[in-house]
Amino acid sequence: MKNTKKCPKCGGNDILIVDGYAGAYGSGNNIMVGGTIFSAVGVDRHICCSCGFTEEWIDTGKIEKIKNSRKAHR
Repeated sequence: MKNTKKCPKCGGNDILIVDGYAGAYGSGNNIMVGGTIFSAVGVDRHICCSCGFTEEWIDTGKIEKIKNSRKAHR
């Protein structure tokens, strides 16, 4: 959905994006990679308004930050 602007489940094109953010007390769409709110990596949600299907995406520039986190593992 991020790249095609089309839902892979129903084919709909009414797509909303909810930007990732870090709020107080760890709230928000994010991955905490450190001990403070400033270390959070936002996770954007792409939502199909036709069927409700969702995808979550992380900015490619932030992936290295997650890889270097002690919380990440394979």
